[in-house]
Amino acid sequence: MAKSAIGQSIRTWGWTLSPFLLITYFVCIAFGMVAPDQMHMHRAWAPLLPGFEWLTPSGFIAGAVGSVIYGWFAAILLVPLFYHFSRRAG
Repeated sequence: MAKSAIGQSIRTWGWTLSPFLLITYFVCIAFGMVAPDQMHMHRAWAPLLPGFEWLTPSGFIAGAVGSVIYGWFAAILLVPLFYHFSRRAG
């Protein structure tokens, strides 16, 4: 597979996964604002998103930025692995 095809796939998956994780993050924040305390998701987000603090502007932004970065990280890591293993299997 050509490097340009891998690069294009990384960009496609980066722009797919990042908004997906960002929307998921927003939904979890909204859910946490209406759900009872024992059902809040911020306890799960805090260790995964550096700088995240529940219901602070800087914490909200840190979580949003972290979500986007994780989407690109997954694309950069998973796409070349997929091409590598699909080439070996095919």
